Amino acid sequence: MSDVIVPKNSRPVDSNFGSPLEPIGNPLTAGIGPGAWADRADRPDLTIKGAARIVPMRVATDFFVAHEDPDPRGLDVKGMDGVVGAKVTEIWVDRSEPGVRYLEATLPDGTTRLFPAPFLTVPRPSNWLPFMSPSPSATHVQIHVLKAADFSNIPQVKTADLVTLLEEDKISAYFGAGSLWNSELRFGPLM
Repeated sequence: MSDVIVPKNSRPVDSNFGSPLEPIGNPLTAGIGPGAWADRADRPDLTIKGAARIVPMRVATDFFVAHEDPDPRGLDVKGMDGVVGAKVTEIWVDRSEPGVRYLEATLPDGTTRLFPAPFLTVPRPSNWLPFMSPSPSATHVQIHVLKAADFSNIPQVKTADLVTLLEEDKISAYFGAGSLWNSELRFGPLM
């Protein structure tokens, strides 16, 4: 059993070999379970032409928001607790596989963070049908895995217009950790 390597920021839940690990300290930054990340290259992913692949629309000026979709820029970002913790300032797109990858949001302290698109929803009225109705006015962006107070600990990017492969993994890991450890209903036995 001396060959078992237990990552820092974690401990086994009991003394049995192979028992699951639990985080020590802040579970969203412990780097284990759904919050684990790979130590990928600390450089941006590139397009086939050598340009940064994932960039804000202020850089990818040939991208736009379709008129059928709400533009999230200027909307509040609410955490799973219903508290507003940020305001969307920019959309980050993927130049190789066109689509939204992140929303950039400004926190009350003036710093910015990236919010991965798979963890976001823009609530719409329940009676809205996309093929029969104009796009409704959105009022906010909803995050279902983080509380507003957690926003300030989302890993930051080093460069305003680039995100590296390592930064992407750490940001996604933070949200992944929130999907498990931010609610008592999401982990542990259900019996």
